[in-house]
Amino acid sequence: MSRRLETKTLEKVWGRKGISAPFSNDPELQIGEIWFEPQAPVEDLLVKYLFTSEKLSVQVHPCDADAQRMGLGTVGKEECWLILDAEPGAAVALGLDDEYSAEAVRAAAIDGSIEEMLVWHEARPGDFFHVPPGTIHAIGPGLTLLEIQQNTDITFRLFDYGRPRELHLDQAMECADFAPYPAQYRSHVRGDASEVLLDGAAFTVTLLKGPHEMVGLEDALVIPLRGYLALGDERIDAGSCAMLASGDLLTTSEDAEAIVAQSD
Repeated sequence: MSRRLETKTLEKVWGRKGISAPFSNDPELQIGEIWFEPQAPVEDLLVKYLFTSEKLSVQVHPCDADAQRMGLGTVGKEECWLILDAEPGAAVALGLDDEYSAEAVRAAAIDGSIEEMLVWHEARPGDFFHVPPGTIHAIGPGLTLLEIQQNTDITFRLFDYGRPRELHLDQAMECADFAPYPAQYRSHVRGDASEVLLDGAAFTVTLLKGPHEMVGLEDALVIPLRGYLALGDERIDAGSCAMLASGDLLTTSEDAEAIVAQSD
C-alpha cells in the first residue's frame, strides 16, 4: 500500500539553523539531515535532505562484495546527490588528484594532508553526482542537497578536521579507490524534460517534469521537489517522500518536479 513516509530530523555539528521552506523546524536547531523512514517494499533505499554549514568528514563506503567480505552485512553503500541550492563557491570533494598507494593515502589521512589530495568540484543547483562505493568523498559547506542511497550506514571516516570522532583507516584502506573521480559520474539536469539521472547502479533515479499519471509502476520512492503529487486522495507536497506500491496510481501536478528512485 502506497503511503507518505515518516520524517526524521537530525541535528549535526555541520548542520544549519533556520533552514528554509518547504521545511519547518525550530530556528535554534542546527539541522543537518532530514530523512524518511524506509518501509517495505522499498526498505532497501534511504532518502535524505542534507543542509551544510561546515565540511563533512572525508569518508568512503564499501560495495556489496566488500561489505560481505568484511562481515558487515549483505549490502554496501552506493549513493548519489542532487544539488538543490548552493552558496557561491560551494563544492563537493570526489576522488583524488592522482593515483596513490594505500600507504600514501593512509599517511595523508593521519597527518591531515589528505585535504590536499582531494579534488573539490564546484556545485551548482541542478548538478547530479553519482558516488559509487569506494569513492573517497566529502561534502562542503553552503549546500542543500538530496541524497539517495542504499539503506545502510556503513561509513569509514579517513579525516574529520579535528572533531573527536572515531576514524576507520584500516577498513577504509580495504575498500577505497585511490584514484580520480571519473567525469562521467557527474551530470547536470536539463530542466526542460523528464530524464533518467542514474541507471545501471544499485538503483535507478529518474527526474519527472510536469503532469504525469502512472499506474502499475514498480515499487518506488517518489520525492516531489516542486509542485505536488497525489496518491489517491492524499496530496504529497515538496519536502515529503512517498512510497509507491506496485499497481497504485500516482499523479503529478502541472508544475511538478519529482524524483523517482527504484531498486534495480
